[in-house]
Amino acid sequence: MVEFDSAYWHEGHDDYDLEKTTALQEAGWEAKDICGKAAISGIRFHDLRHTHATMLMKQGVNPKVVQERLGHSSISVTLDVYSHVVPGMQELAALAIDAALAGKKDR
Repeated sequence: MVEFDSAYWHEGHDDYDLEKTTALQEAGWEAKDICGKAAISGIRFHDLRHTHATMLMKQGVNPKVVQERLGHSSISVTLDVYSHVVPGMQELAALAIDAALAGKKDR
């Protein structure tokens, strides 16, 4: 386990928070090491998180699922950050309602 300087830790956090923090730090260091071995520089662990979310949104994955995967506290956070990657969302919505209304006319 990674050494953690208790001077930077304050009251109100329990051991679980400390373990979670150090696990994330370790994951970041592992990602940096892997990128270094692959001769890729300038990529942080957090960049991989953004790439993951962006790819999911572009593939049409429900934003609620993306929110849950990222651990955002609300869907608005996810949509504020990532909705721009799906620029055709309004057009898709218009086409969907058009198709739904056209289907009702046929009955």
